Amino acid sequence: MEIIGWILIVASFVVAYIGTFYPIIPSVVFMVLGYVLYGLFFTFTELSWYFWIIQALFIVLLFSADMAANAFGVKKFGGTKAGVWGSTIGLIFGPFVIPVAGILIGPFLGAILAELIVTREGLKQAVKSGIGSLIGFLTSSVVKIVILTAMLVIFIWFV
Repeated sequence: MEIIGWILIVASFVVAYIGTFYPIIPSVVFMVLGYVLYGLFFTFTELSWYFWIIQALFIVLLFSADMAANAFGVKKFGGTKAGVWGSTIGLIFGPFVIPVAGILIGPFLGAILAELIVTREGLKQAVKSGIGSLIGFLTSSVVKIVILTAMLVIFIWFV
């Protein structure tokens, strides 16, 4: 039973990391699921209230950094709120429309289309916004990986 527990815990953590690139997978939920599985299979006593407060702070940081990085990327390249929304929609639907490559192409095309349709700024500005959304997504993914790794290290420290 112990081996099954560790397999499920590690699988939860792996899915959490996969979620950094596929936004349809809630990374934080799977990270916390790993903690809960540990408690259920082994014990919750090692996961004190102090542990949960630290993890809650990291979760807030994760969501804040994720939103900020994506919006910053679009705004830095002259994009508007329409570009941010288009990028987000493209990020969600891109992987389903174009498997594998859609994770990068989706936000790029979403930002371009949104800028062209809503702001009518022109193709050059729309493409700049698309590039900004791509840079924002990649930056956001790196930040999420760093934060998830910190969360995992703290889990290991407490266990």
